[in-house]
Amino acid sequence: MNIKFELIYPYIPYLLGGILVTLQIAIAAALLGSLLALIFSLLSRRGGITQFLIKAFIDFFRGTPLLFQLAFFHYGIPQLTGWIPTPYISALVIFSLNSSAYLSEILRAGIESIDKGQIEAAHALGVRNWDITFNIIIPQALRNVLPAIMNEFITLVKETSVVSMISLTDIMRRQQIVSAATYRFFEPLLIIGLIYLGLNIILSNVGKMLERKLRYD
Repeated sequence: MNIKFELIYPYIPYLLGGILVTLQIAIAAALLGSLLALIFSLLSRRGGITQFLIKAFIDFFRGTPLLFQLAFFHYGIPQLTGWIPTPYISALVIFSLNSSAYLSEILRAGIESIDKGQIEAAHALGVRNWDITFNIIIPQALRNVLPAIMNEFITLVKETSVVSMISLTDIMRRQQIVSAATYRFFEPLLIIGLIYLGLNIILSNVGKMLERKLRYD
């Protein structure tokens, strides 16, 4: 077999350096996406034009490929506005918006799973809407949908590989650079595949630990 890992050894630290870029994008997008998703899921309960606009937003980001969204923002928007975002800004904006579209539906399901009797009892006792939202609704909703949120974050980590298209040096982009320098494809692809696998196994175990902790608290 024509496999020569010794040619790739010098590049392994460079490939591993892409983990930081990947996690930076994924974590920042997950935090911003979660905040937006929480706002959207709460606002959509009001109905009317607000609910319609939020639904249209969610349908767009759930109904179009992530690769298209990234290309449209990074290459299409500058043609209209003249503003040229950096690859990192483009990735952060699109991944945050895309993640918020999926997380808002997850959170909405979590909110709807809460016994309405608790909310009615709180109203009867004179508890303010703000306190009901942040002390009753949100904590229980998050507990109910934590596994789904962790699955979305794991998916987000894997999907960050598309940022190589806009030359952001994540794990996937670094593999392309190494392959171009060494004319070797199997070895660096195998290494980054193991990196992604290792990251997602770790994240899955973290999610299970959090789920067990919340279950017994």
